[in-house]
Amino acid sequence: MAMAAASLTSGGRRYRIADLRDAAGADLDRLPHIHRILLENVLRNAGEDAPRAAAAILAWLGTGSSGEEIPFLPGRVLMHDTTCGPALVDIAGMRSALAEAGGDPRRLNPVLPVDVSTDHSLAVDVFGVPDAMRRNMERELGRNAERYRFMKWATKALSGVRVHPPGTGIMHTLNLERLATVVAAAERDGVAWAMPDTLIGTDSHTPMINGIGVLAWGVGGLEAESVCFGMPVMMRVPDVVGVRLTGRLKPGVLATDLALTVTERLRRIDLADRFVEFFGPGVSTLSAGDRAVVANMAPEFGGNSGHFPIDAQTLRYLRGTGRAEAQLQLVEDYARRQGLWFDPAATPRYSETVELDLGDVEVSLAGPRRPQDRIPASATVPALAPLLPAQSAAPPAGEPGDGAVAVAAITSCTNTSDPRLLIAAGLLARKARRLGLRPPAWVKTSLAPGSPTAERTLCRAGLLEDLEALGFGIVGYGCTTCIGNSGPLTPAIERAMARILPVAVLSGNRNFPGRVHPQLEAGFLASPPLVVAFALAGDVNRDILADPIGRSASGAEIRLADLWPTGAEIDAALAAAVDPADYAAAYDRAEASEDWARLDAPESPLFPWDEASTYIRRPPFAGFGAGTRLGVYRAHPLIVLGDDITTDHISPAGQIPADSEAAEHLAACGEDRRDLNVFAARRGNWQVMLRGLFTNRSVRNLLAPGIPPGSTIHAGSGEALPLWRAAERYAEEGEPVVIVAGERYGMGSSRDWAAKGVALLGVRAVLALGFERIHRSNLIGMGVLPLRLARHPAELGLMPGDRMAIEADPDRLAPRATVPVTLHRATGGTEALQAAAAVETTLEIEILRAGGIIPLILRRAIGAG
Repeated sequence: MAMAAASLTSGGRRYRIADLRDAAGADLDRLPHIHRILLENVLRNAGEDAPRAAAAILAWLGTGSSGEEIPFLPGRVLMHDTTCGPALVDIAGMRSALAEAGGDPRRLNPVLPVDVSTDHSLAVDVFGVPDAMRRNMERELGRNAERYRFMKWATKALSGVRVHPPGTGIMHTLNLERLATVVAAAERDGVAWAMPDTLIGTDSHTPMINGIGVLAWGVGGLEAESVCFGMPVMMRVPDVVGVRLTGRLKPGVLATDLALTVTERLRRIDLADRFVEFFGPGVSTLSAGDRAVVANMAPEFGGNSGHFPIDAQTLRYLRGTGRAEAQLQLVEDYARRQGLWFDPAATPRYSETVELDLGDVEVSLAGPRRPQDRIPASATVPALAPLLPAQSAAPPAGEPGDGAVAVAAITSCTNTSDPRLLIAAGLLARKARRLGLRPPAWVKTSLAPGSPTAERTLCRAGLLEDLEALGFGIVGYGCTTCIGNSGPLTPAIERAMARILPVAVLSGNRNFPGRVHPQLEAGFLASPPLVVAFALAGDVNRDILADPIGRSASGAEIRLADLWPTGAEIDAALAAAVDPADYAAAYDRAEASEDWARLDAPESPLFPWDEASTYIRRPPFAGFGAGTRLGVYRAHPLIVLGDDITTDHISPAGQIPADSEAAEHLAACGEDRRDLNVFAARRGNWQVMLRGLFTNRSVRNLLAPGIPPGSTIHAGSGEALPLWRAAERYAEEGEPVVIVAGERYGMGSSRDWAAKGVALLGVRAVLALGFERIHRSNLIGMGVLPLRLARHPAELGLMPGDRMAIEADPDRLAPRATVPVTLHRATGGTEALQAAAAVETTLEIEILRAGGIIPLILRRAIGAG
């Protein structure tokens, strides 16, 4: 099949297009929109392989599943500062290794545009005062100046890398409001082409952009590095689960409630390495803002995507955010011509279909420990009960007790990117303020929107002052509490921590134990207005929908119904608040940051490493490597884990505790133990990250559950040692090590340090009941073999001294192949275990044989030189 090309005229300009209708014929309308975009991509980019890849996509229609591989070449890459930091450190290390091997370091240069946001390290150090944002930004720049200078070096040394300075907002909001084109135009060999806007992002919530019809998903930094250097994303023709939406949301139900409901429903099915697409008449009732909130939760419901096709709502959003009319015309003309325009009556072929009546969605929360654990908003008391002691004393008068709200944060791209949700929170705050309500002093309140446009919107609506009056002043534009940068708790909560179980209530996307704050093991996800309501109540020990949440100045009981804004009130305030011109103006002002402009940076093609630096250190794995970790060997289990071990558990992002192994290392390097910054900001220093592995307070090593988190029993000596020290000892003894885990290992954030750290421990394989997609890919990127076990670690009863014989012959390993594993007990006896390689493509096999993505890239660069 030769590529079917055609022309398209839009706005008086002529474009070349890969003609989907000609290539697929009548089958085009049966394909999911995701497959239509993938088909266009292979037709335009796959060269001689295009006919085979296109035929594989069309053949998928027969069964709704396929084992065939296709290449995908995105149009751009999106990163944030704490994933781009490690990636850029890797690239700097690779350039040094290439130069030392006699190669030209300039050969390692991105071949497609890379946008970097600076959003993940801002902390809520100051809140509830008028100058909180200024003071937090001063701390941000003071702590991270060295890291930001390194990022500026990258913009000078590498072509196509653009860094958006601190204060520009969260990457996914930036992508929605400013970067995404939906349909892209580019010149190739002097010819103007039009094509779908596609990207990959080094953050698991990259699919938020699916809400406006852009196909994108999250990958680890390692996979992004390979794409930057021209390697395609190799993937099986994906299964696509269709979610058919009918009806419409009831009054009072918000996009957050829908997102939590979708997350709950879809977590019931296996979505590993599968995509999700929404269809049906209910889709047309949802705004682009509603859709983006749902799509953002794709990693929480376990899918690669949460795709909504292009329609009139997409155009309405683009127009409302100030995009040019010519671009809107191109989007519509292209989508209609290519069969990418949404038809609410269409029923494409899907691998599996899920039905959801929007009218069944209720006001909801999720928690107290996982985002898929949706509950009615009224049910916080029974949800929290299993975590509470059997008996607890009443707190002293005026002091917080169990269930006290320690953190109430309107945070994250998930909900603050939808102006309607911010307006709803502001209207609730206005009514509460007029009634004289205030949160108790123990509640730490904050508002951290996804972009600087939010301030303009709230000011135009006259609502920012009302939010500030309740403590929800803007503390900065970044991920803050959602990523764990919630800053110190209030003194009242700190005093009470030894006797109570406090909670967080946030408008974010994750509530894993210890994620929001190392001392908080319970949290509830909520819409922004519900965050304000729980802050006013001060605790979750009530039915928030029915019970009083406070008293007015006159002493009257106030309930949520007295405060909750109607849909008409929200729509009226929003209509008065939104001005399309605000978007470009707000971003232009943020991009013109004088603080960023003043930062000096090296201008050499090779980065000048500083051995005294505690932020940027040349990583030992950013070189040609020692060869494959595959093979036939017997290994000690280094750590044995249960279910739902997240990347937060593996590699923390939040504040570095003053009494931790990482703190000891930094203090020895001369750092102030009282202000060590967050792990996320130290990801360019492998020594720090190595010492933080598995130190989350809720991690239990089943080899010896009583030992501290982040430690293990060394089999030879019987000593309890920090993991990194035990790994060093095993390496000195020439003893391989593996990790054993339960279901959903590696769920959560995309952070590649969860795999890099494991590789630095010398781990050759991770054996788990199930893997989350991005972490599985990251392990492979580091040369570590993921193996799916058929039995739970708790059933195996592994003990120190037990060893696992693994037969992973690099010459025989194939995607999804059986890998023999034999358990050798320290007490004698053996047991055969069933295991399969969690490897999906032949490219992943090539990466494992090379010892990881970085050695493979370097060998190709040397070969090309």
